[in-house]
Amino acid sequence: MEVDLLWLTLIVTLVGYLYYQLTKNNEYFLEKPIPSLPVRPFFGSSAALLLKQATFSDFIKNAYEKFPGVKVFGMFETTTPFFVIRDPELIKRIAVKDFDHFVDHRPTFGNHEDSDNPYVLFGRSLFAMNGQRWRDMRATLSPAFTGSKMRQMFGLIGECGEDMVRFFENQMKGSGSVEVEVKDMLGRFGVNVIATCAFGLKVDSFLDRDNEFYRHGKEMMQFGKLSVLLKIIALRMLPKFCAWLGVDVVSREQAVYFSNIIKETVRSRESQGIVRHDMVDLLLQAKKGTLKHHQEKEMQEGFATVEESDVGKVEMTKPMSEAEMIAQCFIFFLAGFDTVSTSAMLAIYELVRNPEIQEKLYEEVKKTHSELGGKPLTYDAVQKMKYMDMVVSESLRLWSPAPAIDRLCVRDYVLDDGEGLKFTIDKGTCVWFPAHGLHHDPRYYPNPEKFEPERFNDENKKKVHLATYMPFGIGPRNCIGSRFALMEVKTVIYHLLLKFSFERSENTQIPLKLRKGFTALGTEKGMYVRLRARKNV
Repeated sequence: MEVDLLWLTLIVTLVGYLYYQLTKNNEYFLEKPIPSLPVRPFFGSSAALLLKQATFSDFIKNAYEKFPGVKVFGMFETTTPFFVIRDPELIKRIAVKDFDHFVDHRPTFGNHEDSDNPYVLFGRSLFAMNGQRWRDMRATLSPAFTGSKMRQMFGLIGECGEDMVRFFENQMKGSGSVEVEVKDMLGRFGVNVIATCAFGLKVDSFLDRDNEFYRHGKEMMQFGKLSVLLKIIALRMLPKFCAWLGVDVVSREQAVYFSNIIKETVRSRESQGIVRHDMVDLLLQAKKGTLKHHQEKEMQEGFATVEESDVGKVEMTKPMSEAEMIAQCFIFFLAGFDTVSTSAMLAIYELVRNPEIQEKLYEEVKKTHSELGGKPLTYDAVQKMKYMDMVVSESLRLWSPAPAIDRLCVRDYVLDDGEGLKFTIDKGTCVWFPAHGLHHDPRYYPNPEKFEPERFNDENKKKVHLATYMPFGIGPRNCIGSRFALMEVKTVIYHLLLKFSFERSENTQIPLKLRKGFTALGTEKGMYVRLRARKNV
């Protein structure tokens, strides 16, 4: 009986301690002069996300709309206090002017900069780095993502587009059309692009549908698996312990596979003097500390393109380690396989829903093709397609790639709006910029649920506030690969639209249903359309 009582006491003590840890901060926002969302133990304010009752986009939009007219409100993401900044001027101040207080992302997937494990990928990537190490790596990588560097590797992306089109032309011989699952199609295109640009490989994931590179990549992207979710929870709750153990989101098998590819590519490039003007060449220069910023001639680039800050323009001579180089290639794969392909998919979805816009864009594509006079598509030709940029910019507004953008407060920050709102954002708490909420706010975008590319014509885009349009983030910690992503999205749409029209099929889901939960933007059941061959192309 005494033993049973002892065990009962231990269990009650442990449960009580766990409950205390989960609820000790629940009254945090009562001391702040701002409203806040209700809090539940363990779930914080995000039960709808964790229980998969809402999509991430809808959760952000619904939270944003709960406090109209309020500049800042509070919430908990599990046990971490988040300040949600609704006011564009405050967002700009925090993200740009006072960036030194908010340098880092929240370490959701761990940070293993000091780990001896060579197969830690995500934790050693630019996205996961903090503080001065992030600054150094950003400055090291930044010259690789300028317009001139994109121009050099553009031909490799164009080849992938042409290969994809030939595949589908062969598929529809005799019928004139074929139904495709768009995310699968664009994911395969994205894999081909990343293989050739970031890994130095030539793969064709359309003809060889189960090639080794694609198979390992798809396995690596299974973030919904229970084992991966448990890793993410452990990395979030016990980051130092996981770093000591060398736990990473990416499995050891995939980490070894992709690491070996890069190592072999580097060896062959260095021993044979091979130059392809791809990302591997640029990273090799960064590895040697010879990749430098050069004065760029001014050129018209996409509206969504983010500009590099002074942080990224610092001259760096510190070489990049081989492990760091491999980790950056992994991040390129992650972005190309999922984020870029999803953004292109949603743009195509809107073209299917709006055939008059599709036809207008086709006319511009056809005009560009004619002006090229039979020559392959070029980077400069893509930049001159104004309506293409309007369509893609509007799609990125309507379907925010990152519904919310996070920053970790690295030292106490006094927020003062100059109009009576003044309080401290404490070190260790986080801020969220609710991009999806701002993108759908009728104050900034009238009739926000309508797909309207004219919002981004030459006249209207001048009226868009910097902090109400954030598809690639804002401030010095914005997405370094915005030029690459936009180049890829526009290129794949150009090649497909030149040869095919996008039409509804019996399996086209309108309205499109997105996955619920705290996951990347994606659909529940795929997005099907019919590609129909154009005549006289």
